[in-house]
Amino acid sequence: MTLSTWAAAALGGLLLYASFPPVGLWFLAPLGPALLIVAIRGRSCRSAFAVGAVFGTAFFGPLIVWLSNLGVLPWLALTAVQTLLVALAAMLLPRLLSLRGWPLFAAAWWVAVEALRGRAPLGGFPWGRLAFGQADAPWGEWASVGGAAALSFVTALLGSLLVYGVTSWRGGHRRSSAVASCGVVALVVAPLLIPAAKPSGRSAVVAVVQGNVERERSLAEQARVRGVAQNHARQTQELADAVRRGEVPSPDVVLWPENSLDSDPQRDLELGALVADSVRQLDRPLLIGAILDGPGGQSYNAGQLWLPEQGPVASYAKRQLVPFGEYIPARSLLGGFGALQLIPRDFAAGSSQAPLIAGPVRLGDVICYEIAYDGRVRDTVLAGANLLVVQTNNATYERGVQAGQSEQQLAMARIRAIEYGRSVALASTSGVSALVTPDGRVSDRLGTWRGGYLVERLPLAEGNTLATRLGAWPELLLGAPALAGLATLLRLRRRARANPPAADLKRDQRLTNLLS
Repeated sequence: MTLSTWAAAALGGLLLYASFPPVGLWFLAPLGPALLIVAIRGRSCRSAFAVGAVFGTAFFGPLIVWLSNLGVLPWLALTAVQTLLVALAAMLLPRLLSLRGWPLFAAAWWVAVEALRGRAPLGGFPWGRLAFGQADAPWGEWASVGGAAALSFVTALLGSLLVYGVTSWRGGHRRSSAVASCGVVALVVAPLLIPAAKPSGRSAVVAVVQGNVERERSLAEQARVRGVAQNHARQTQELADAVRRGEVPSPDVVLWPENSLDSDPQRDLELGALVADSVRQLDRPLLIGAILDGPGGQSYNAGQLWLPEQGPVASYAKRQLVPFGEYIPARSLLGGFGALQLIPRDFAAGSSQAPLIAGPVRLGDVICYEIAYDGRVRDTVLAGANLLVVQTNNATYERGVQAGQSEQQLAMARIRAIEYGRSVALASTSGVSALVTPDGRVSDRLGTWRGGYLVERLPLAEGNTLATRLGAWPELLLGAPALAGLATLLRLRRRARANPPAADLKRDQRLTNLLS
C-alpha cells in the first residue's frame, strides 16, 4: 500500500474523532466514512484489514483517551478491541464497494458494524457511533424518524455520496455526479420537512444539583466519596435559600446524580437523615443516586425517589452494568490487577423499567453508561416516562486527562432528546450537568469541577416519535443490505465457478489434449 493510502485512513479516523466533543466539529463526520472508502476501495482482504486498523486506531485512540485516567492499559486495551472489530469488518468492505449502488451498501456497513460493536463483547461499547456527534447537524432530526441507527446511516451515506460524486465527475459521468449531489441535498433538506413534535402543554420546573467531588489524582482517594453527599446537601440548601428569596422558581422535582451517596440511606442512618433533611428544606420530591442493598447480599447502583413526609418510595436499579467498572468478568483471575482492586464487589443488574412518579413528572431514569444503549432508553419511554433523567458520575474519567468524556455523554443525551421527543436532565457529580429540551438544545449547563444547581421549566412530552414506535427495526433494515450485498457476491462467485467463461473452457481443453 502507498503512503497516501495510510494517510487517507489515518486522516479519516482523526476527522471523525474531531466531529465529536470535545472538538465538536460535527460537519467533519461524513469525511470519516468518505476517506475510509478512498483508502480501502480495491484492496485485498489483508490490505483492507490493515486500512481498517489504521482508521480505527486514529479514531478510537483519541476518542476514549479519557479512559487513561484509570490507567494506560485499560485505554489501550479498549482501543485495541474496538479497532480489531472495525478492522475485521473492513475486510468485507471492498467487496461491497464493487457492487452497483455501493454508497447504500457502504452506509449499511456502518450501521451493521455499529450494531456489532454495541452488543459484543461483554455487552458491547456503543461509544463513537456516528449519530452521537450529530446533534447540531441539520440532518440530526433523522434521529426522530429511525433513531440513532438512521442518523448514522444518513451520515455515512453523505460521506459515500461525496466520494461517488467526485469520482463520477472525474470519470466524465456528469449525470451520476448530479444524482449524487441531489442525494446529498435530499438527505440534508428532508429533516426540515419532518413535522416538529407538538408540545403537550404540560411542563415542570426541574432542578439539577451538582455537588462536586474533590479533584484528587489518586483513584483510591476518588473511591472514598463519603463527603459527596454533604456536598450535594449543601448545594440543595443553597437552592432552597434561593427559592425562598424568590431568585428561582420552586422546583417540581430535584435531581441528584449517580453515586451522590456511597451506601444505602435506609441502612446508614446518618445518610438517611441528611437526605430527609434535604427533602424537608425544599418540600419537594428528590431523586438521589445511591448504592442500595438487596436480598442475598446483592448491591445495586440505583436511583431512589424520596417524597416529602414519606421518605423513599421507589427506585430504579441500573440494568446495563459496566464491565471492569461495576463488575469484573473472571473476577478470580483478574480482580487483583491494578485499579480493579478498588472494585470490591460486583453489582447486580436491575430489571424494572418503570418510571418513577413525582406528581406530574414521570422520571425515566437512565444511569450513566445506559444512555448509549438504544433499548435501555426506549424501554423507559414506552413505560410512560415524560422526562428522561441521566444520573452520572464522571469524576473518575475527568480527574487528570480531561478529554471530553462528560461532553460526549451530553452529546448522546441530546440525540436521545431528539430521538424520543423528551426533555433530558443530566445530573453529574462533578459535571457536566445540563438541561436539554426535546429538540436537542441545551437550555442550561454546569461545567466540570464546580458545585452549583440548575433550575429550568421543561416540557413534559406525551406521545411517541416514529423512532420510538419502530424500535430496533431501522437498525435491522438499514444494516441488512450489507449482509444482502455479501450474499449476492458469494452467489455470483459460485455461479462463475460453476459456469466458467468460454476462454477458460478452451484453455482447459488444450491442457487436457496436451496431457493426453
